[in-house]
Amino acid sequence: MKLFFELIAAFFATAAFCAIFNTPKKQWIFGGLTGSIGWLIYRLFSMRWDIVAGSFAAAVAIMLLARIFAVWRKTPTTIFLVAGIIPIVPGVGIYDTTYALFMNELQEAFGKGMETLKIAVAISLGIMCVLLIPQTIFVQAAAFLKGKGRR
Repeated sequence: MKLFFELIAAFFATAAFCAIFNTPKKQWIFGGLTGSIGWLIYRLFSMRWDIVAGSFAAAVAIMLLARIFAVWRKTPTTIFLVAGIIPIVPGVGIYDTTYALFMNELQEAFGKGMETLKIAVAISLGIMCVLLIPQTIFVQAAAFLKGKGRR
């Protein structure tokens, strides 16, 4: 039940960021879906493995959804990616690292900082992995799904 409420919160938080980033209103639902599905993947992978693996898997899912929605909705990928990535950004890790530094708890700051850095690198690598897929594949898939590729 807790995960259900987390998904709802991720949906509305991501849709709210769509509004903040001046995304067209008709794309807010798809932005919200991107964020909530990304959060679901993050939570499932984080439960099974760890936060870094969850962040990587979620970034891959978010970027795939962003590219699929971009072709389907005929909009730029960044509309869905920027808002969709917000729920998995390691903001708490950055805060905890900074707080530990200011409190002169250097060992804890180093541990939190390294974990946060690993998460940030995992997110970057997840995005890059999907960016390596040529755009033509997404265009052809969209054409096939619309019935233009069938004979």
